[in-house]
Parts: sequence; C-alpha cells; structure tokens
Amino acid sequence: MADATPGSNLDLVIFDCDGVLVDSEVISCQAHADVLSLCGYPITADEVFDRFLGRSSKQATLEVEAELGRSLPDDFNARLQDRLFRAFEQDLRSIEGITDALDSIDIPVCVASSGSHQRMRVSLGATRLYDRLAPHIFSSSQVENGKPAPDLFLFAAAQMKARPWACVVVEDSPAGIRGAAAAGMTVLGFHGGSHCRPDHAGSLQAAGATLVFDDMRQLPAILNRLGEKTGPLAGFSAV
Repeated sequence: MADATPGSNLDLVIFDCDGVLVDSEVISCQAHADVLSLCGYPITADEVFDRFLGRSSKQATLEVEAELGRSLPDDFNARLQDRLFRAFEQDLRSIEGITDALDSIDIPVCVASSGSHQRMRVSLGATRLYDRLAPHIFSSSQVENGKPAPDLFLFAAAQMKARPWACVVVEDSPAGIRGAAAAGMTVLGFHGGSHCRPDHAGSLQAAGATLVFDDMRQLPAILNRLGEKTGPLAGFSAV
C-alpha cells in the first residue's frame, strides 16, 4: 500500500484512542455499566454506549449525579478505573490494521482522547502503541470543555504547530465527529471497531463525517487523496 505522504494541505492526523487505535469500547461500556449499577444507578452497556460514547467520564458522572440528585460514592472513579484496567490487561486488542497504517503515514500524528492520560498509558501500553505515539498524546483533562466541543482538537493542533484546517481527524463517535468538525477540521468516521452497530456509519455521517471507512488499511490511501487536494479540505467528500 502506498504511503501517505505530506501534501501542502496536510499537516497532521489526529487519532481518537478508544475505538480507533484500541478496540476498547465494548470493554469500557461494560465496565462503566457494571460500576454505575453497583453504585445505585442501574444501566446497561448498550445504554452507556448510546449516552456516553466519545464523552469524558467526568461529563458522564455529572449527568448521572444530576439524575440521581446525589453524588456517586467517593471511590466511584477508583472502582471504575480498577475494573477497567484489569479488563484491558486481560482482553484489550489494538484495532486491526492500525500498526500497518501508522507505518505507512509519513506526516505527523497525535492522539486526542476523552480518556485520561493514565487510561491511555494502560490501553496504549497494553497494545504496544504507547511508545510509538508518545509524547504526542492529549487528553480532555487538558482543556476546559471535552468533546463534542472543539477545544481538545484545537489544543492538539496548537501543540503540534498544525493549521486546524489542514488537520485530519479519525473518530468513531458522533461526539468526536461534531467536535472535530466544529474545529474546522476534516473528519473521517471509522466504524470498524467491535462496538460498531450496522447503523454506526450512518450516525457518523449524520454527525458531520466527511467520509466513513471500516478498515484501517484504507487510511493511508484516503490521506493520500486528501493530501493531493488544494485549498481547505472541508469540501472533500468521497474516497
């Protein structure tokens, strides 16, 4: 497969982490549902998926606490983290084809995730991706507003000294798609994770994805085509 080479309009590729680099969303939603239910807020993994996919744990907690009319237990985050990290160590896999895709991309890349830095150290470390992506790993904890706000994507672009309109974002959640689009970036919707339902591609398109794809081995060729375009990338509409 041809490498993705730098073009005059392509400064940076920004990857979400969960569901894009690591196939973690099924594991994460189940862990989140289990711990919330144990803390007096019955919820299923599917409901966590529908309500909180792509959003930070902090945002989800605030929403749950508002509905409960009380705070979750003081040890909620510690319990969630412990359950999640143990599951990651046992079951987590990288997204199929991501290593080859990264090998074939010659422009700068970074990570912009709603997850914490500690979570990414565990998930990316378990799949041997951390060392190749660090230190260009950014978390919503570093900005005021998480996805679907554009803050994290603009922060990542600034840290990488990239022009926002010349950034391409790879996202798997509608919240992430909306945030990247609000930042003025070209957004690719990835629907190849194990959590993706038959209608997931349509949801990503409805959220504003420029195009959608389900095989990471396609990404270098998509970036090549984007890199060949002149002017802002927002008008690019097909592979």
